[in-house]
Amino acid sequence: MGKVIAIANQKGGVGKTTTAINLGACFAVLEYKTLLIDADPQANATSGLGVDPATVESGTYEALLGDSGVKSFIQKTSTPNLDILPARIDLVGAEIELISVEAREQQLRKSIEALKDAYDFILIDCSPSLGLITINSLTAADSVLIPVQCEYFALEGLGKLLNTIKIVQSQLNESLDVEGILLTMYDTRLRLANQVVDEVRTHFQDMVMKTVIHRNTRLGEAPSFGESIIMHDAASKGSINYLNLAREILQRNRMTQLTDEQKSIPVTNQ
Repeated sequence: MGKVIAIANQKGGVGKTTTAINLGACFAVLEYKTLLIDADPQANATSGLGVDPATVESGTYEALLGDSGVKSFIQKTSTPNLDILPARIDLVGAEIELISVEAREQQLRKSIEALKDAYDFILIDCSPSLGLITINSLTAADSVLIPVQCEYFALEGLGKLLNTIKIVQSQLNESLDVEGILLTMYDTRLRLANQVVDEVRTHFQDMVMKTVIHRNTRLGEAPSFGESIIMHDAASKGSINYLNLAREILQRNRMTQLTDEQKSIPVTNQ
């Protein structure tokens, strides 16, 4: 039974899609069968894994509206063990169409139930909002990973997101956990970035992942090639960061024992 992790933050530009693509690819490289669900109408996770959103005929839109053929909408990617349920621009219309649907917050969960046995991990790349699509994602998830960039407005909106998570826990998905807060876009040269890291760790303590994602040129250019960072440049700092994150999540969840090769991945927190 696969674990479903939503990657969410209503603040844009914090590294949600980058994290969804590269965490998924790292799970896949570590031989965990992984599905990435693109639940963002911008469809950046779809294009970032080499699928042209303009060619997508069926995907997350249909899954949200209860189409029973969700398995047939899944596409393979160039990364072995990593599949994607793609999105296209009209996914934004699902917000309106869901309003009149009974149990509208549960639609994605119903679709995912049919997929859980086929995957070790199902990652959901959420849109930068707290609308019905994101609520569906949180309702369907076992946990939520929250990317937070190491910049001045890092904590802006985080309290609102955590409050939304509490509401979902109390009314729609009592088993939803916070997988962790992930610090992204970290630049060791900036005093402000170090201050943000210290502030977030002090305030949220054990909720914060030990792994930190550094700013990395190769990480930024990989999506333009339709590749994850580990396929684009396995030796880059971005690749090592996301491999560390995958390993940390595996250890937190006490998944199958890591192999000697997986244990040998170096840890570089800061």
